[in-house]
Amino acid sequence: GGGEEEEMGCDGMRASEVVSKEMEGVRAIVLKPSESLDESRFTKIAGADFNDAGLGLDGLLGSLASTGFQASNLGDAIDVVNQMLDWSLSHEKPSEDCDEAELDPKYRESVRCKIFLGFTSNLVSSGIRDVIRFLAQHHMVDVIVTTAGGIEEDLIKCLAPTYRGEFSLPGALLRSKGLNRIGNLLVPNDNYCKFENWIMPLFDQMLQEQSTEI
Repeated sequence: GGGEEEEMGCDGMRASEVVSKEMEGVRAIVLKPSESLDESRFTKIAGADFNDAGLGLDGLLGSLASTGFQASNLGDAIDVVNQMLDWSLSHEKPSEDCDEAELDPKYRESVRCKIFLGFTSNLVSSGIRDVIRFLAQHHMVDVIVTTAGGIEEDLIKCLAPTYRGEFSLPGALLRSKGLNRIGNLLVPNDNYCKFENWIMPLFDQMLQEQSTEI
């Protein structure tokens, strides 16, 4: 007897024809020629060359933008900060209605970028507090924007230390030991008690003075 007839699909195509057509589609996708990437718009990925004895911190930080993944985001942030530090009014074209004083080159060079630094209280709980303190101490930022918690945590850090723990530590267990967890940071209850013992007399004195003045 003859061989079995090939099964036909609803559209009249044989199974082998269907498979062949699907394979053509796969090949078209997998083997599709690449569009060329404009290197003026796309950065080549390359990491820091630690064999270079002159790499230095600037070279390491400068390599982050071309490293990829989250390192590139950090590298972009560094670039933005450097732009803020380097900018002066002399970089901008004078407007048509500016007065004579604003046209003075020395004046335009003296007008720098006003840098705002914003942060939440958890950053003050961490070691980032010391970075923020350095920036403020050396006038590297002009305006600080934070929360009441940010100020509170800063004062608490002056009275007692915070410790490193683990993100996975259970809250119930820590509470039974008089400990509080902020991410992977541990803050003893005693720290908050020291803060209250320090600040409450100040509040009481302020209330007394305000009541007396009224």
